[in-house]
Amino acid sequence: MRPRGTIGRVSTSSTVDRAFAASLYETGETALDTGASLLAADPAADAELARRGQEFVASAWRRGWQPADVVRIVRRELEETHVRLVAELIRARQGDDRPRGRRWNAQLAELPADPPPRTDRFSYATAVLELYRLLLRLPPLEVLDEQPGGARTESRMLTRIRALLAKAEATGFPEEAEALSAKAQELMARHSVDEALLAARAPSPETPGACRIGVEPPYEEAKAVLLDAVAAANHCRAVWNEALGFSTVVGFETDLDVVELLYTSLLVQATTAMTKAEAAQRAGGRKRTKTFRQSFLAAYAHRIGVRLAAAAETQVTDDLLPVLASREVAVTGRLEHMFPETTTTRLRSVRDAAGWTEGAQAADRAQMRHRPRLG
Repeated sequence: MRPRGTIGRVSTSSTVDRAFAASLYETGETALDTGASLLAADPAADAELARRGQEFVASAWRRGWQPADVVRIVRRELEETHVRLVAELIRARQGDDRPRGRRWNAQLAELPADPPPRTDRFSYATAVLELYRLLLRLPPLEVLDEQPGGARTESRMLTRIRALLAKAEATGFPEEAEALSAKAQELMARHSVDEALLAARAPSPETPGACRIGVEPPYEEAKAVLLDAVAAANHCRAVWNEALGFSTVVGFETDLDVVELLYTSLLVQATTAMTKAEAAQRAGGRKRTKTFRQSFLAAYAHRIGVRLAAAAETQVTDDLLPVLASREVAVTGRLEHMFPETTTTRLRSVRDAAGWTEGAQAADRAQMRHRPRLG
C-alpha cells in the first residue's frame, strides 16, 4: 500500500529503457519516433540518457575503437550534429577513463569544440538515439596498445618537418613546393638514421606500435595505395579497412610519425594539383568527370610509390642491415598477429588517359630526393 501523501511516477531509468527498447533494438519506420517521443516527454531523463551515452563510448573503447575512429565513423554515417554530440560524450567520459598515450591525447585535443545545437526536445532526442544506434553496432577492432612512455613530446626534428610540409601545402608555386617537400624528406631520412643508429648502439625495449589513419571517400582506393607506398618506404606496413574508412599502419613510433606527416602532405598536394589540372582541362573545352579524378589520383599514387621504392633501395649501408632487418621482422610479426588474414586489391575505374598522365606528372613535380644513405 502506498504511503499517504505520495504519488507514483515512472523512473527516469525506466523512461530511457523503454525508449531504447523502442528505438535502438527495432528497425521499423516509427521506431525512432516512438523512442524520441518518450524521451521528449520526460526532461528528468536527460541525465540518465547522457550517462548511458558515456557507457556506449566506454564500450567502444573496450572494443578497440579510439576517439578519432569514433568521430570518423559518425561523420561518415550521420551528420555534423551527431559529431558534436559524440565529441561531448567523449569529453565527459575522460574523467572516468584510464590514462592513455600521446596519440590518444592528441585525438582528444582535436575533438570538435562546438557544443551540439539544442533545438526542440523531440529533434534532439531523435539525434541522440540515431547516434546511440550507431555506437551500439560498432564492430570490434584490433586493439592498438601504445608504447610505455607514450606521453613523450614531439622531437624538434619532427616539428621542423611538420612546418616544412605545411609550407609546401600552402604555397601556390610548384617549384617552391618541390623544394620544401624535398627538404622535409631529407630531414625524415636523417630522423630515421638517428633512430636506427641509436638502436644499433643501444638496443631499445621498444616494440612496434600501430595507428589508424583515415582513408576517406571519394577515391579511397587510390588514397589507400598512396598510404601503403608511404608506409613501405618508411619501414612500416599498412592494412586498409575499406568498410570503415581507415588504414592501420604498423611500425616503430618514430616511423609512424613520419608516415602520418608525409601521407597527409602528399594527399594535400595531390588534391591541389588535381584541381588545377581539371580546371585546365575544362578551360580547353573538355569536360572531365569522376573518371578523370580517379585516374589522376591512381597515377599519382602509383608514381609516388615507384619513386619512394627506388629511394628506399639505395638508402641502407651494410653495417645497418642487421638492425633494420630485425626491425622489419618485428613489424611483420606485429602485423601478422593483428591481421592473421588479409587480402590484396587492385585499383578499379582507371580509364581516363588524360587523368593518368596529369597525375603521373604531378607526382614527378612532387618529387622526393633520394634519401641520404644510412650509416
